[in-house]
Amino acid sequence: MKKEISLSDPSPLYAQVEKNILRKIKEGTLKPGDQIGSYSELSKEYSVSIITVKRAVSNLINKGVVFTRVGKGMYVAEPAKAKLDLSKHKSIGVVLQDLGHPYFSLVVQGIEERAYELGYNLLISNSSNRIEKEESQIEHFRDLGVDGLIIASLSLQYKATDPIRRLHDEDFPYVMVSYIHEPEYWYAGTNQELGGYLATQHLVRMGYKSIGYLHVGKSNLLSEIRKNGYYRALTENDIAFDSRFVFYLDEMTNSSPADRFMLGYSFGKNWKGVPHKPQAVFVYSDLVALGLEKGLMEEGVSVPDDVAIVGFDDIVMAAYASVPLTTVRQPAQKIGRMSVDVIQKRIDGTDVGNRTILNPTLVVRESSGALKRSPMQGTSDPKVTVQ
Repeated sequence: MKKEISLSDPSPLYAQVEKNILRKIKEGTLKPGDQIGSYSELSKEYSVSIITVKRAVSNLINKGVVFTRVGKGMYVAEPAKAKLDLSKHKSIGVVLQDLGHPYFSLVVQGIEERAYELGYNLLISNSSNRIEKEESQIEHFRDLGVDGLIIASLSLQYKATDPIRRLHDEDFPYVMVSYIHEPEYWYAGTNQELGGYLATQHLVRMGYKSIGYLHVGKSNLLSEIRKNGYYRALTENDIAFDSRFVFYLDEMTNSSPADRFMLGYSFGKNWKGVPHKPQAVFVYSDLVALGLEKGLMEEGVSVPDDVAIVGFDDIVMAAYASVPLTTVRQPAQKIGRMSVDVIQKRIDGTDVGNRTILNPTLVVRESSGALKRSPMQGTSDPKVTVQ
């Protein structure tokens, strides 16, 4: 039997297994209702691990090609009566990690507005914080015939996953709206280092001499880049960097907005036990900052009198917190609109750079103490908004 599994093939083994099963179904070797075998049987048949088989089958289930019966095994599904064909319509697929994420929901608003203006149909998928579902959705949209893809990846390594590498190698029109560090890939986003700099520079200008940073994990590259901006602002203002003021929170892979909030909340609840307390903290994201603020206030710690806080993102909830949050605003809706423009130019063959970076701005509210300590300096600065 031809297995089509080859170690010399650059495609991942799970993708080869998936492709082979699809070929059998197409050729009629496997028919609707046929059992395709257990994980263990498929593992032996293809000489791969059970984990590899599970990933291949999961993709097939997400595509509706295979279904499971509890306690009975996996079966070939009946073909769909009519397959949606987008080849004659202008369409863009959007693959998101979580439609409920407060930042990416703003990005989607911008995508929807611009796609409508340019006459594109939009297909949006929610990967529900599952990397394997994200990858299968990319393939599914391509099978449907979309003209381009806008992707917010779950990968916290901030480098291209295998499906994104294939898009890139095949020159398929795509653009990332979640941070990707590799410079050759298509990306539309914010100058993250500048954002960290603006947040910290603001706290310096308010007169704070000890400023901390809440980091969400040493392997989180995006958090590290924002920390670089924090470090630059301290250095330029002759404030010695103190590693005791960099707090690495417990890292969570593919964490939800609620998980991020709880990271900050738990740290705030334990603030009184922190041996070296800064006067102010710059926090990786608004979700973590809002959790921190709630935890501090429940413990009787005043914001900003006991500790000042600056977040990052400017999600909608930031302005409505118990103490409205000073934060770095990412131009989320503009990034969404810009990503559609990049896709259109790539489809049309127009020359366009693969890294489109917008500058963030600082939004000053009560949590940093700026509205209490002294009149704001530099309010004519286009990078600063006082609310």
